[in-house]
Amino acid sequence: MSLKISNLNKTYSNGVKALNGLNLEIGTGMFGLLGPNGAGKSSLMRTIATLQDVDEGSIEFNGIDVLDNQMALREVLGYLPQSFGVYPKVSAENLLNYFAVLKGITSKKERNILIDEVLEIVNLTDVRKKAVSGYSGGMKQRFGIAQILLNNPQLIIVDEPTAGLDPAERNRFLNVLREVGAKNTVIFSTHIVEDVKELCTDMAILNKGTILKQCKPTDAVAELEGKVWATTMTTDMFNSMDKEYVLSKNYNPDNTLKVRIYADSKPSEHYSQDVANLEDAYFVHINQLS
Repeated sequence: MSLKISNLNKTYSNGVKALNGLNLEIGTGMFGLLGPNGAGKSSLMRTIATLQDVDEGSIEFNGIDVLDNQMALREVLGYLPQSFGVYPKVSAENLLNYFAVLKGITSKKERNILIDEVLEIVNLTDVRKKAVSGYSGGMKQRFGIAQILLNNPQLIIVDEPTAGLDPAERNRFLNVLREVGAKNTVIFSTHIVEDVKELCTDMAILNKGTILKQCKPTDAVAELEGKVWATTMTTDMFNSMDKEYVLSKNYNPDNTLKVRIYADSKPSEHYSQDVANLEDAYFVHINQLS
């Protein structure tokens, strides 16, 4: 399975250019789309999901011309937006049954078997009788995965799914996505670097509607080997320094700062080489330091 996106351009009526000549190729497995808020991630996800048109470009998935044949794509698509509403006081199993009917599954026996399967996958079997409106944030997101699995999708899009989840709910949700992503093309859009590090075998960094980098997360980190340096300084020292190549700063227990910078060679005797990570790679490309 493969998704090929070529020269996508989209400018909204307010003049904001959300997609700027965007090109991307995605295969089977978990693909992380990483970028800051406003980078164009949701615009791209909505376009792939056939929820908005573009000014120019093409999208092809397994021989389907997505922009010209939206219904064919929707038959093999599962889409989980940042937030979604549910009917109040309707249980998970009843709501899944309703969605299954909408997806064209006419046999009640087949629907019951399928509902049992998807509830088991997302670990919601024990709360199947509970109203989804009363679920926690993480449970609602897992329910969202359950409903998109009803039609056995080949392409799954999840847009900022872990935003607002506590650590335990986030881990449970990511575990569900790992299982789902083994056999499908899953695009995982997020601004949380750690999610991509833990989940994805391939990734792209997006900003201002353009793909800045596409590679494996491990390769992105390897490219920075020997180029990340760290030192400790006071806040006053940090405020007076040139911040062009700063990757991150974090407070130490004594209120000094640990500052990490990107440089081809040791900046000064005060710096020591540090181990690079995916967050470093993200900031290098977002700030176009390389």
